[in-house]
Amino acid sequence: MQHAIRGVPASPGIVHGPVHLLRWEVPDVRHRIIADEAIPDELDRLHDAMARAKDRLRKVRDRVERRVGAKDASIFEAQLLILEDPDMLAEIEDWIRQNTGAEKAFDLVMVEQRQRFARHELPMIRERVGDLTDVHIRVLSILLGLADHDPVDVPKGAGAVLVTHDLTPSLTVQLDREAIAGIATDAGTRTSHVAILARSLGLPAVVGLRDATQRVRVSDSAILDGTRGLLAINPTADEVDGYRTRAIREAESEAELSLLSGEEPLTRDGVRVTLRVNIDIPEDAEAAALSGAEGVGLMRTEFLVIGRTDMPDEDEQYAAYRKVVDAFRGFPIVIRTYDIGGDKLPVGGYPHEPNPFLGWRAIRMCLDEPELFRTQLRALLRAAVHGDVHILLPLIVSLEEVRQARALLEQAAAELRERGVAHRADVPLGVMIETPAAAVVVDTFVDDVAFFSLGTNDLVQYTLAIDRGNANLVSRFTPLHPAVLRLIRRTVEVGAASGVDVAVCGEMASQPLTALVLIGLGVRQLSVGARSVGRIKRLIRSVDAAALEEAALAALALDGPAAVEADLSRRLAGAGVDPALVRDVLPSLSDGDIISLLERS
Repeated sequence: MQHAIRGVPASPGIVHGPVHLLRWEVPDVRHRIIADEAIPDELDRLHDAMARAKDRLRKVRDRVERRVGAKDASIFEAQLLILEDPDMLAEIEDWIRQNTGAEKAFDLVMVEQRQRFARHELPMIRERVGDLTDVHIRVLSILLGLADHDPVDVPKGAGAVLVTHDLTPSLTVQLDREAIAGIATDAGTRTSHVAILARSLGLPAVVGLRDATQRVRVSDSAILDGTRGLLAINPTADEVDGYRTRAIREAESEAELSLLSGEEPLTRDGVRVTLRVNIDIPEDAEAAALSGAEGVGLMRTEFLVIGRTDMPDEDEQYAAYRKVVDAFRGFPIVIRTYDIGGDKLPVGGYPHEPNPFLGWRAIRMCLDEPELFRTQLRALLRAAVHGDVHILLPLIVSLEEVRQARALLEQAAAELRERGVAHRADVPLGVMIETPAAAVVVDTFVDDVAFFSLGTNDLVQYTLAIDRGNANLVSRFTPLHPAVLRLIRRTVEVGAASGVDVAVCGEMASQPLTALVLIGLGVRQLSVGARSVGRIKRLIRSVDAAALEEAALAALALDGPAAVEADLSRRLAGAGVDPALVRDVLPSLSDGDIISLLERS
């Protein structure tokens, strides 16, 4: 192969296919001075580029609408409106008449517009910055003669590997699983938006590649190994055969794991761990229900709003929730209210902020927008008529927030009663424990909530003060830090003492090594991706809970994550863990380390 680029494994699987390179970022533009006699031609170039951009947007919109529906395609309507703004066009023409080349004139006005919108006092104006950026990229690409490679252009059956810097809403809604076989991005971590999306779509993915978009060409082919975190460029025939052999072995392993769907998730010493699934989009519910999971531990609801210019009404939300409830009839369905912000892309009036992880997001937005929140709560109460729905509140840091949310829930129920609409008013209410503040005061919640759900992705981020989406900090983003483990242990102890259920729905539950730590800390409910159910169940059935508890308690007293991982590895090897699981349990080790550990065990 020409070269291999190592990144962060984000979604398992191996694919080989042509590269679909998408450099979706504002290109550099040099300042070009034009003569007076060239001004009419430059104006024509501008008008032609904007007309071509509008034509392109209409085609993309129509294709997306045919594939996924009008609501998802509506994101492109806002961009068309920007291109039809006469005031913006007049500003660009003024720059050209002052002897500035069309591409620089357009660039200058768009930069100023983006800055102006970002500072605007109205959230609905601030949220247009993303659309302005997309328009900025699209028109400049035409003016500069750069290639146009929207994902919507990839033909079905192409099996392409999409290589891009990151995924924006306008790119996300274009993804077609029948055309794109895998995703590789410069940015991102295992817990970033693109990684979660890839796992939800069942697409192999590698993120955090840093400069892949600069090192591959449109004519390249690539092997993408989402299990090991590798992008191999222009592999040889022998290398392709080797990867195909590995892919077959992985598929056979997946088939073996599927046979465990009817088995009990019991440890060797008889401790039962409930396994549920995380759901990102309702369309995944039926397949996920076949995984052997006992319900849904986390249904995210951001799919309803990401990439749209409007907010979904009550009936649309009810239909989406009902689809998941029906797929898992008889099992609990935990549905999280809007968690917009942070790595979830802003929509529906959400403001762009310099530090969105610490900004106006999740429950804060919902409490400040009670009409929007009550619409969602009414839809949830209606869906609860058909199954065992639980409502989960994200980013709670105080009891006051819980009580404000409960008051709005009671108002939503009253509104449904007045309308004579069937609903359940006694839906269990839970909170996510995903900040140090929530974990420290978790005892204050016990009289007001029915369950806790540990959101470990954010808990690690906020505890360690590390942006979970920053590829430069991947090695430092470790859930095995003793501080994180102590906060989890405290939550479990408070829950056990007060009779409040405690579950984990974050990435720690899906990763074998950290899943074992959670069980050792006393967690008895794990919610994982559908593809991880069999793997985690097999792991549970191969260990003793007593040994895990001893290992986890020892980890609490260690001085850092490296010491924790080393001690856990030693204890697992000495506890008779099936050697076939060691590669799963210790994904961070090299092949040499794994061979050495297998020999020792």
